[in-house]
Amino acid sequence: MNKKLSKEAYGGVAGKDYVPYISSGSKLGGSAAVLIIGILLAALFAASTAYSGMKAGLTVAAGIPGSILGSVFVAIFAKQKGLLGKNLIQGMSSGGESIASGMIFVMPAILLIGSHVSALEGLVIGIGGALFGLGATSLIYNYLIVEEHGALMYPESMAISETLIASEGAKDSIKFMGIGFVIGGLLTVVTSSFLNVTNNVISYVNESFYKWRFQLEVNPLLLGIGFIVGLPVALTMFSSSILSNFVITPLIGYFAALGGSTDPVWNNPSVTIGAMQVGDISGSYVKYIGAGIMLSGGLIGAIRLIPTVVSSIKETMGAKAAGNGGGTQQTVILLSGVVVGFVGGFLISGGNVLMAILTTILSLLLSLLFTIVAGRLTGTIGTSNLPVSGMTIASIVIVTLLFVSMGWSSAVDNRILLLFGTFIVTAIATAGGYCQSQKVTFVIGGDKNEMQKYYCIATIVGVAVVTGVILLLADQLSMTGDNVPFALPQANLMATLTSGIMSGELPWVMIIAGIALGIVFFLLDLPVMTVAIGFYLPISTTSIILVGALLRVFVEKASKSEEERDYRIGNGVSLSSGLVAGGSIIGLIGIILQVTGVVGSASPSGFASSNGMAILLLVVLVIATAIPLLTGKSKHVD
Repeated sequence: MNKKLSKEAYGGVAGKDYVPYISSGSKLGGSAAVLIIGILLAALFAASTAYSGMKAGLTVAAGIPGSILGSVFVAIFAKQKGLLGKNLIQGMSSGGESIASGMIFVMPAILLIGSHVSALEGLVIGIGGALFGLGATSLIYNYLIVEEHGALMYPESMAISETLIASEGAKDSIKFMGIGFVIGGLLTVVTSSFLNVTNNVISYVNESFYKWRFQLEVNPLLLGIGFIVGLPVALTMFSSSILSNFVITPLIGYFAALGGSTDPVWNNPSVTIGAMQVGDISGSYVKYIGAGIMLSGGLIGAIRLIPTVVSSIKETMGAKAAGNGGGTQQTVILLSGVVVGFVGGFLISGGNVLMAILTTILSLLLSLLFTIVAGRLTGTIGTSNLPVSGMTIASIVIVTLLFVSMGWSSAVDNRILLLFGTFIVTAIATAGGYCQSQKVTFVIGGDKNEMQKYYCIATIVGVAVVTGVILLLADQLSMTGDNVPFALPQANLMATLTSGIMSGELPWVMIIAGIALGIVFFLLDLPVMTVAIGFYLPISTTSIILVGALLRVFVEKASKSEEERDYRIGNGVSLSSGLVAGGSIIGLIGIILQVTGVVGSASPSGFASSNGMAILLLVVLVIATAIPLLTGKSKHVD
């Protein structure tokens, strides 16, 4: 029998009168087994999201995959905990993923400016931000979750709740996740992320009169992301890549060659302007136009949030006045975040007491402001669409202006600034994921304090894992130039923005041109940040994401009925989650083996190094992904 939530779960009744799915008996779902499973999945999704997010600039929410895996593991190891145990596990999965979705936006920027970050700094700053974000949103739990029940819809929370309740669907879901993991893992093993025995990049570059570049990276991780995000997002990103590679790059190349200047490129004295190739044009000019578009999108997003900020503050103050704040546990977590934040501030400020005090206070205020906004927006659009980048950019600009006004403008000061930015973005991302998980708990009928404890543990695990991943990949993340292994669009923007403002060497002509383009895209009612990420990412990334989205369209069109289509797309999302997990986790393992010397460096040769080999891999990947989806059949489809 298909179990469903009641209509009241979606609204139509006051939150205080809502009867949850589990309305009697114990509300506790925790146990040693549930905690261990949750910690393992929090670590898994933190590592997977960190790797895939730094590579693609996009992250995949872990709530539904976490609920599917939780259903399986609870059935095996903690059957007596049932739905409440599964709920805690999905919350912990979301906790690990949320941390990664925040930290990777800023912390890698420290490496991009040529500096470093220690494990202790990463842990203190990350844990401080996570605890503060969790504590701040906990204090307004009643307002966000109970009082606004039905007004704030929490779309992703409701999808997770339905997935948890319809637990009989977990067998198919876990099967397709497993298929995706195997496909993603096997293809990743033979490429540069692991053994590097075969080329997986289709590449065509023209360096003559009309300079252009088209590439496609045969990467199962990216194809899975494309299937999940769908055609509108993928097509928007790819269109922006076309603009970058087939309009802006050729125009700059044409006029540069026409001028024949022997002056050096502004940030690369070894290359003259008249002799620039596609890679030089991209790295020295086009990417800064992309940074301007991203900056424009972030600031537009922040400005559009002003009404939400004002209403959130008003409603929050009203909720507090009505005595709807949090309890002792919530207050302890919040104060812990404040204390750890100050400790971190003094730790990273290198003895500059004034900097530590002023910047920590400003960071806490900005974090408080935007965690409230993040909590409310999660109830409207979910965490997958949460404008973390926009809120972070606005915060970073404000902190940068403080630094410049105080005369703190050295490279060391920039490093400190970015660490404070990591605190802020971690708090914002944590707040969104936490509110989403607590809404599921409210709808299902779990204990909010228990979810808070388990989510808190998951965020700490997530901080440790993400910090470790970033330090492990430090050499690859700090690479510059063409064909870098990790695109890092958001972190590149943070590094470009703060370094340029503090040094006064920001290439303002390109930045302003990008800002103007961003305004044009906004006036055309296009999603500016999506366009900006597509402009900034290598076309090799956006093209394979588009292939994944087109595969989804093909699966939809090949379905004979709406029920069959929904069944196949649901399986496709599960399979794609497996592709993302397999590609990122196996890729990460491969890098660990390379760093430790277990796997030596190799280079493909002959046909294995050709475009033909990469095209063959693409065909294999598409067919291997499509066949399970097209041959699978729902029990309810004749």
